[in-house]
Amino acid sequence: MRLNEWQLAFEAFLLDPSSAANPLLIDSLIGGPTLDVGTGLAIYHNAYHSRLLEVLRHDYPAIRYWLGDDEFDQLMTTYIRQSPSVHYSLRWLGKGVGDFVHRYLVPEQGAALAELAVLEWAFTLAFDAPAGMPLTINTMATLAPHEWPALRIKPTPSVQWLECRFNTLAVWRSVKEEADFPHSRLLDAPEVCVIWRADLVCHFRSLESAQADALNLMFNQGFTFAELCAELAVIYGEGASLLAVTWLKQWLQDGLAERLEP
Repeated sequence: MRLNEWQLAFEAFLLDPSSAANPLLIDSLIGGPTLDVGTGLAIYHNAYHSRLLEVLRHDYPAIRYWLGDDEFDQLMTTYIRQSPSVHYSLRWLGKGVGDFVHRYLVPEQGAALAELAVLEWAFTLAFDAPAGMPLTINTMATLAPHEWPALRIKPTPSVQWLECRFNTLAVWRSVKEEADFPHSRLLDAPEVCVIWRADLVCHFRSLESAQADALNLMFNQGFTFAELCAELAVIYGEGASLLAVTWLKQWLQDGLAERLEP
């Protein structure tokens, strides 16, 4: 058996739900005085799958708490079989859990659980993202008055934006804070949640709809600060500029934004 053939046979063995190895693979190996080839391969097979489950337990603690250990392991074992690891780093193993849950379970069971998976994965993405160059209050203080109207911002690389239809954030917080686990429920209106990393710590903030709309205008619609003030003036009148400055200050203190150079 050539090396590439042996590698493919060993890969197929690891990915097979059963621990039965190809006879050619068994014949290519030599057992030891206390451990035969079949037992050694079975140990390796079980250890590999146990390691994959361990990674998913770490990435999705809220889902694990919701389902319990046994049901979580059963669900994630099915996920691994349908979406085997294809990246050299286990960091990407859980990337598709949200989509998988959405497809695999009926909507009555899976919609809220899938949204929780997306939320938990967003924290992983935020933690691993590049640092970027957040715009700070001190930097803003150096801007000349004529630079303010044309100011444009974009999200820092770690920013994740989610619109939650369920009380997913409350469910996640209850697990994080070891509080009473709330019943999942559909919200009257979607809740916008922003997740980001600052100083190696992930943070989150739930935004009321008006502030979420304003942040969306600057992040995704390319509005300048002057255009944002004009948009808000239609709703809030003379207080629009003060409200825009207040929100901008919070975004900068949180470390959410980078400046888009003119």
